[in-house]
Amino acid sequence: MSEESNPAASLVERELVLTRLIDAPREKVYQAWTDSELLKQWFTPRPYTVPAAELDVRPGGSNVITMRAPDGTEFPNRGIYLEVVENERLVFTDAYVSAWEPSAKPFMTGVITFEEEEDGKTRYTAKALHWTVEDREAHEKMGFHEGWGKATDQLEELLKTGKVSE
Repeated sequence: MSEESNPAASLVERELVLTRLIDAPREKVYQAWTDSELLKQWFTPRPYTVPAAELDVRPGGSNVITMRAPDGTEFPNRGIYLEVVENERLVFTDAYVSAWEPSAKPFMTGVITFEEEEDGKTRYTAKALHWTVEDREAHEKMGFHEGWGKATDQLEELLKTGKVSE
């Protein structure tokens, strides 16, 4: 069945998903995603680091998150926010680099949701939606589940420190 005749199946074939129950209120989890100083502390799996993060968290606002490899190589990632619902949902993409300027090669759209659960916990879901099945496969081979999983572990560690206020 072609992508045109079954778009839902096509989307499933192009997405990667990580879901976790985090022992923190969703306001704190959201804050860790939207405060650049907090994001730098957890966003990329160690031993990689984030030396710089510029976040203009609003629909159409741009972001630049620079990741640094252990050998010092830096990887700036540019994008924009498509949707921002405080404490509930962030949607961002690298299809644009700033002010609706298209990127040379879009790779993915990220959809992060923060759902309130019992006992002050958060159902955290991170989806990476790719333009092609090949992009999804490449992201999976790069270590999406392991990398995003480790980053989420680091997010949880940060939330336990008390550095994130409501």
